[in-house]
Parts: sequence; C-alpha cells; structure tokens
Amino acid sequence: MNIELLSIDLSNFCSKQCPFCYNHSNMKGNVLWKPKEIIALAKDCVNNGVKAVSLGGGEPFEYDGIFQIIDALQPIAYLSVTTNGLPLLDDDVRQALLEHRPDKIHITIHNPDNDNEVQRVFDQIKNLSETDITLGVNLLVASDKLEYCRDAYTNLRTILSQKQIILVPQRFDKTPTPKQLAHVTDNEQFQAPSCILECRAPENFCAVSWDKKVNFCSYAGEKQPLKILTYQGIINALELIEFQTCLNL
Repeated sequence: MNIELLSIDLSNFCSKQCPFCYNHSNMKGNVLWKPKEIIALAKDCVNNGVKAVSLGGGEPFEYDGIFQIIDALQPIAYLSVTTNGLPLLDDDVRQALLEHRPDKIHITIHNPDNDNEVQRVFDQIKNLSETDITLGVNLLVASDKLEYCRDAYTNLRTILSQKQIILVPQRFDKTPTPKQLAHVTDNEQFQAPSCILECRAPENFCAVSWDKKVNFCSYAGEKQPLKILTYQGIINALELIEFQTCLNL
C-alpha cells in the first residue's frame, strides 16, 4: 500500500447545510481536529511519500486554523482546498486566502438549478483568475437536474478548461449514469471520479474523515478509527477494512 493522495475533512460544521452532504455537515457539526494535529499528521504522511493533500469539510473556510494549516503544508506538498465559496464573500476571508495561498481551490456548485449560486461561483472563479491560485469547479450532478447542470457546464466552459471542471455524481440518491454525465457536457471529454465506471478501492488514495477515521473513499462506510495520528496509523487502519461500495449503504 502506497498512499500518494490524502484527503482530510477538517470538521462536519458547515453553515450551508446541504441535505445530501456525504459528511452530514451542519451548523451543529463537531470539530475534533486541532490544527496542530492536522499539520503533524500531514507532515508525517508527506515524509512517507504522500505528494498531495486535499482539505475539505464541512466548510474549510469556517474552520479556525485553516490558514495556519495552509501555511504549514503548502510548502511541502501540493495543497488543494474544496469550498462552497460562501465564506469568500467576506472580504476578510477572501483577503486571507490571497495572503495564505493554497496551490488550488475548488468551488462547488451544489445547486445548479439555483441561478444565484451558479452566478456567484462563476463570478468568484472569474475574480480569482487574476491570482496565481489554480482554480476549479466541482459541479454536483443529480439525475433530475441534468439540463440545469448542462447550462451551468456550458457557462463555466467560457472561463475554464474541461480539466478544471469536475462532474461529481450525487450520492446516494439520484445518481446519474455515465451517459447522463456525458449529456451534461454535450459529449465533450469530462473529469469525474473513476468510480462512475467501476467502484473499487483506490490504490494510492485515502480519505480521513472529520471524526478521525479513515477509508479508501470519503463516501464508503465502515471507516476505521485512527489509533495513532501518523502515516503508519492510517496504513494500520486501512488494513482492517473490507472495502464496500457506497451503493450498499
């Protein structure tokens, strides 16, 4: 087992409270990770071969210590952050982002049928394009919103390449087929999780959840707790997992 890509959910606190959130994030969500624990774990993982770290949540920019973590990890690994973008409407948060820059930021469109949300993300991407942060959009695709997704994708392609837009199939309900994802892009090549073709445990990826548990995928059940907050602790926990598709949950 050789982990090169590490995803860490900082909390399950998020003021947006999307009902379909895999992390069940909400305004009463918990925060168990201390910034120094995240930093120490990630540094040990980098020392053991991890090349890229992705921070999610909950909402990362509603986590105290996010910029401390970015400052510590960005110099030693490729660091990306996934956000719903709402905290970046605050001038202080946006300015802090520009001062403490991750390598990449993904802004997620959860509701492509909401014109205000789509336009907000479009404007935020366009404004951030003036910086040297690599940009991307995660477009959540539900099988009952394909035309809205198609319109949003078409608009995003005016400012982003196809490699910068990731189509994220909604789980666990209203999950689109690969053919439906292709319809969203008008059969243009697209970026999406590899599990749309085959669900199996990744060979070099690990997801660490907000409650200090791990699995090979953020969506998978039966996560194992980290007994020690180190790379070896992750390996030990993963070895106890009999991977199961999230479709069985």
